[in-house]
Amino acid sequence: MNLETQRLILRPWRTEDAPSLYRYASDARVGPCAGWPPHTSVENSRQIIETILSAPGTYAIVLKETNEPVGSAGLMIGEASRLTRSSQEAEIGYWIGVPYWGQGLVPEAVAALIRYAKEDLHLSTLWCGYFDGNEKSRRVQEKCGFVYDHSRTGMTCQIEGMRLTEHISKMSLENSGAVISEN
Repeated sequence: MNLETQRLILRPWRTEDAPSLYRYASDARVGPCAGWPPHTSVENSRQIIETILSAPGTYAIVLKETNEPVGSAGLMIGEASRLTRSSQEAEIGYWIGVPYWGQGLVPEAVAALIRYAKEDLHLSTLWCGYFDGNEKSRRVQEKCGFVYDHSRTGMTCQIEGMRLTEHISKMSLENSGAVISEN
């Protein structure tokens, strides 16, 4: 299933997206602030598409203008998430390539996921986290209406030997009449 916004198509990742994924995920400014190592080759990116990004609810953030995937956003429901407490809750995760930072594309993608979670999946709560120092991610969460809930220190991530402080925010979707903006 695809989700569309004014400027984006959120669609499942395809193995042929590996060169675009590598172009953006190999930048050392992207992965480490999200807790994963930079991609090392197009083949590495292809393997990540096949093993990680193929998970249900994980989408390539594709620019309508160019039809190129430039980032990723996902909705991990229930036990698929490390933050949720029930099957009626989900975690949202996201990242985007450096050339697209500051253009409002991630809040636009997250808003589409929030609408989908509320209107189609009828979930009760969404969770979202960011690691200490990732101010861009914190700002996305604030802009999209998430509210700080708690922090966890010493969290392991996909980078061997690295432990980080994670700040967790949440959004209640029950009885929420909020209109979610794409901008």
